Amino acid sequence: MPFWGGKASSSSSTQSLGNSYQNQRRGQLLDGSGANSAARRAGGTSVSSIARSFLPHRRRLRLDPPTKLFFPYEAGKQVRSAVRIKNTSKSHVAFKFQTTAPKSCFMRPPGGILAPGESIIATVFKFVEQPENNEKPMEQKSKVKFKIVSLKVKGPIDYVPELFDEQKDQVAVEQILRVIFLDADRPSPQLEKLKRQLAEAEAALEARKKPPEDAGPRIIGEGLVIDEWKERRERYLAKQQIEGVDSV
Repeated sequence: MPFWGGKASSSSSTQSLGNSYQNQRRGQLLDGSGANSAARRAGGTSVSSIARSFLPHRRRLRLDPPTKLFFPYEAGKQVRSAVRIKNTSKSHVAFKFQTTAPKSCFMRPPGGILAPGESIIATVFKFVEQPENNEKPMEQKSKVKFKIVSLKVKGPIDYVPELFDEQKDQVAVEQILRVIFLDADRPSPQLEKLKRQLAEAEAALEARKKPPEDAGPRIIGEGLVIDEWKERRERYLAKQQIEGVDSV
C-alpha cells in the first residue's frame, strides 16, 4: 500500500512544517520581530498623525448664539446682528470673521485678539434686499454664511489680519454661522436677546471711545509737575503765616 503510506508521510511532513511555522510565528509575535510588528513600529507615528488630522480640533472660542446669526427682517435696509465671542482656552487667541457676501455684509470688529477668559460682542451688519416675485418677507431665504476662524498666538500682541496668512497651518475653523431672519414686529426670545446684545455692544463701543482718565500728577505749563501733597503743604504754611500776622 505505497499510496496510503506516501500520503501519511506527506501529511506528517506537512504537519511538521506547519508546527515549525507556527512556533516561528509565535516567537515573532512574542519578541515583536515580525514583519508586521516592524511595520507597525515604523509607521505608528505616521498613522497616529493621520488619525489626529481627521479628529475635530478642540475649540478655542465659545459663541453665543452658537450656530446662527439672527437679523430682524427689514427689506431695503441695513440690519444688525450680534454674537458674543469668548476665549475658553488658556492662551491668547486671534479671531477673524469671513463671509460669502463681503459686498453687502461687514463686521465690527472684523477680528481681534482675546486673552484667556476674555469675551467681546461683535456686531454684524447686513443689507437686506427687496423680495422677488412677491415673496412674503419671512419666506425669503438667505444663502449668506459667516465663518469665524481662530489662531493661537503668543501673548498680547497687536492684531493684524496678516497673522492668519503667515500661519495658515495653525488656523482652525471655529464655526460657520447661518443667517436667520426674525419678524421685527413680532416679539420673540431671539429678538429680545438680540436687542440686549446690541445694546451691550454699543455701550462697550462708547466706553472705548472715551479718553482714559489720567490718575497721575497734573501737568501745567511747560512740564511743571504739581504734587498734591506738596500743594497741600504750601497752602498750610501760607495759612499759618496769615494767622501769625493777624495775631501780631
